[in-house]
Amino acid sequence: MQDLKPKPPATAGEMMGHPKGLFLLFGTEMWERLSYYGMRGIFVFYLTSAASAAVFGWEALSDTELQSKALSYLGWYAMLVYLTPIIGGWMADNKWGQRRCIMFGGVLMMLGQFALGFPHKWLPDGTEIYMLWLGLALMIIGNGFFKPNISTMVGDLYEEGDKRRDTAFTIFYMGINLGSILGYLVIGWIGEKVDYQLAFVVAGLGMLLGLILQLTQADKFLGEIGNQPSAKLGLTPNLSNQDKKRPLTLEERDRIKVILVLGLFTVIFWAGFEQAAGSMNLFAKYNTDLHIFGFEIPASWLQMVNPLFIIILAPIVASIWVGLGSHEPTSPAKFSLGLIFLGLGFISMVGAALQIGDSETAKASPWWLVVAYIFHTIGELCLSPIGLSMVTKLSPLRYLSLMMGLWFAFIGIANKGAAEIGKLVGESGPLATFGGVAAAAIIAGIILFFIREKLVDWMHGAEEDHTVVKDTTKKEFGITADHDVAPQRKFGE
Repeated sequence: MQDLKPKPPATAGEMMGHPKGLFLLFGTEMWERLSYYGMRGIFVFYLTSAASAAVFGWEALSDTELQSKALSYLGWYAMLVYLTPIIGGWMADNKWGQRRCIMFGGVLMMLGQFALGFPHKWLPDGTEIYMLWLGLALMIIGNGFFKPNISTMVGDLYEEGDKRRDTAFTIFYMGINLGSILGYLVIGWIGEKVDYQLAFVVAGLGMLLGLILQLTQADKFLGEIGNQPSAKLGLTPNLSNQDKKRPLTLEERDRIKVILVLGLFTVIFWAGFEQAAGSMNLFAKYNTDLHIFGFEIPASWLQMVNPLFIIILAPIVASIWVGLGSHEPTSPAKFSLGLIFLGLGFISMVGAALQIGDSETAKASPWWLVVAYIFHTIGELCLSPIGLSMVTKLSPLRYLSLMMGLWFAFIGIANKGAAEIGKLVGESGPLATFGGVAAAAIIAGIILFFIREKLVDWMHGAEEDHTVVKDTTKKEFGITADHDVAPQRKFGE
């Protein structure tokens, strides 16, 4: 018995060869990512500032202890941000539909930013820490409802086998990165140069703009997409309850195994990559010469290198895949390349650590971090958008949002691991820590490369269009559809 997915299409037409709804989702995600990354870029600086330490009762902590506590908060927050999408995915699949979940989650995240920005002087003494916890809790729950469902809706814009889907996810990924650039640029500047709490309020206003965009334009550009739970849409009306609860087929189980195996390697990748918000961010602020061309930049601005080069390099990487023709790597092989490039980035951080040595006053050149972020960006392009697209193609329809939530859960576990790794910088030093991450990433990439063919077998045809779609994607902006599901595959088959 097959899951059949009736498509309720939007009637607003196309732009740049894609449904206009894609660009609505692009804009909504851009404002939400401005809010999220702007807050993330300054969060550890906010917690380690003298003013925050005083109101939270942390004055007695040493600098190392204070940084460790800040990383712990960041780690728990980032982990839970990516675990709660399991709940939001289930709610969208079974109860509310994706669009209602997006609006609910966005409102909670906006209120969470406002809670972080609520002036300490307006609160009774001793209650400031509770407002911090409230703000983080609201953003964690809100993100769980927002994040998996907006990504799933990108896939819902396209019919099964539509070769534009991978390109659509890369365009969508541009919205993520444009939002993060604006977040670091605006929120980072306000936080480090003016006031951290004012920066959180501005981040909340960014989320508000995303909500207004979605609320006023969704019906026009998305039609009925996202209004109904996907599990309801994925079942024909005459199926019995027993059919609805039928066990997974062998093919479905194999495809889910691919998601789980690559999920484990995803944990390794993001545990290293997310040092950007923690240990690398602190290294930038306290151990790096931030004077560039005579101007002292905010430390958080260095994190703009990643999203900026995502936008620059995405079409270049896509062109390379196309140029390789029949020799283009499979999706698991691209994942392995992502891990190796991550390791190369941390070799650059080893260079930064060697430059400052054991000195407490020496400052590393910021170009070490720039090179590291560029390598990390190339690794991200080899792994992240392909991972999102893969989940939408390999998951049985009735578990689609749930599997997307599980994918984000892997990233959440990685974020907690990233915080624990970041603490080692204060204990073992940056040289040993960054060197260890480099070695672990490269070794993991090599292991994944050697098991790649088995994973392709388990995909049961998801890579079969590998040589068919080249001519259709050469002029498109984004990752090629080399691993689109074969046209004969049906959801839930």
